[in-house]
Amino acid sequence: MDAARDQFDLAGACFLNAAFMHPLPRAAAAALGAYASARQGLPVNTQAARDRALSLFATMVGADADELAWVPSTTAGENMVVSALGLRQAGRIVTDELHFEGSLYLYQALAAQGRLVSIVPQREGAVTLEDMGDAIAPGTTLVAVSLVSAQNGFQHDLKRLCEIAHAQGALVFADIIQAAGATPIDLHDSGVDFACCASYKWLMGDFGAGFLYASRRAQKALKPMQQSYRQLQAFATHHFPFETPATDALSYRKREGAGALFELGTLSNSAAIAMCESLPLLLDLGIERIEAHRQPMLELLQRELTPARGFTPLTPRGNRSALVAFAAENAQQRFAGPLAEAGVHIQLHPHRLRISPSIYNDMADIERLLDVLR
Repeated sequence: MDAARDQFDLAGACFLNAAFMHPLPRAAAAALGAYASARQGLPVNTQAARDRALSLFATMVGADADELAWVPSTTAGENMVVSALGLRQAGRIVTDELHFEGSLYLYQALAAQGRLVSIVPQREGAVTLEDMGDAIAPGTTLVAVSLVSAQNGFQHDLKRLCEIAHAQGALVFADIIQAAGATPIDLHDSGVDFACCASYKWLMGDFGAGFLYASRRAQKALKPMQQSYRQLQAFATHHFPFETPATDALSYRKREGAGALFELGTLSNSAAIAMCESLPLLLDLGIERIEAHRQPMLELLQRELTPARGFTPLTPRGNRSALVAFAAENAQQRFAGPLAEAGVHIQLHPHRLRISPSIYNDMADIERLLDVLR
C-alpha cells in the first residue's frame, strides 16, 4: 500500500473522512481535467467510458453487466426499487435503525401513509439477525438495510440476512455505498436482490452517478413506474418527410436487463470518466488487501478512544468495515477547532465523531488524530 499514497495529492492534510467524500486519485483528476478541456470544443462521446466503468464495477462486486443500471444516487435507486415493487400502494417493509437516515425518512413517510413498516432497533451498535428474523414475517415484501451503516460502520451478514428474508418470501435491498470499493462484496453469492451505491465515496468517482443492481430473479417482480429514452435499444420516428409512415409517432425496441427498468435521463459524465481510472486502481490493489491495510488503524482507535477517556464506542469490536464511530459529549464544539488547526479531517456531529481511513492513510495519521483527541 505504500505506493497508493502517492496516487493522491492531499497537500499535507491528514484526511480520515473518506466515508464522507473520497479524494480523487491523481489519474482520475487528470482525466477529468482532460474531459473539461475537451468540452470547450466539440461534443465529447463518453459512452465508452460509461460502458467500461460499469464493466469494472460489475467485476468488483460480483455482478453481471445486465444486472446493473446507471442511477444518479443511492437514494434515487432505493426510491426506484420501492416504486417498482408497488410499495407506495401496498406491502410490508422491514428496515433497521442503522439504515441511512434518508432511507429511514422514506420508510417513515410510507408508514405515515398507511404502509406497514417495521424498524428493527439497534443494540449496542449492532442489529442482530435474530431481531431481523423476528420482524420479517410472512407477507413481508422488502427488507431494506445498509450493508455497512454510515452511522457507525456496523456491517450486516448480508448472505444470512437474505436467506432469512427469502425464506419468508421477501426481497432484500442493500445500500452498499459505504462498502463498495472498501469491503469485499459478491452480490451473486450474497443472494441480495437489489443493491445500490453512488460513486463519490469509496469508488473514488464523482457526484451525480452510481449503480443500481437488480438480480435477474428480482427483475421479474418489478413494474417500473418511469420511462425514458435510456431504456431503449433503438427507436424511429414516423412523422417527418421520407420516414416510414405508421400509426404511432414513435416505434422502438427496448433494452434488456436492469438498464431497461431503471435508467432515466442524462447522468454525470465526470463520474464515469473518473471511475475509469479509480476502479482499476482498486482492483489492482485488491479489496481484501485494502480491508487488511486499514484494520490495525481501526483497532488502534478502538483501543485508545475508551469510555475512560470520554469516548463511548459505537462500532462493535471486530467489525471489518471502513469506519468507526464514537460518542463524545459536545464533540463538535470541543474538537472542531483543534482538528482544523492540526490539519486533521474527520466527520463531526454535535455529540458523535466518525473516522474512516483509506488506502493513503497509515498509523502515523491515526497517531496524529489521537494527539488532538487526547
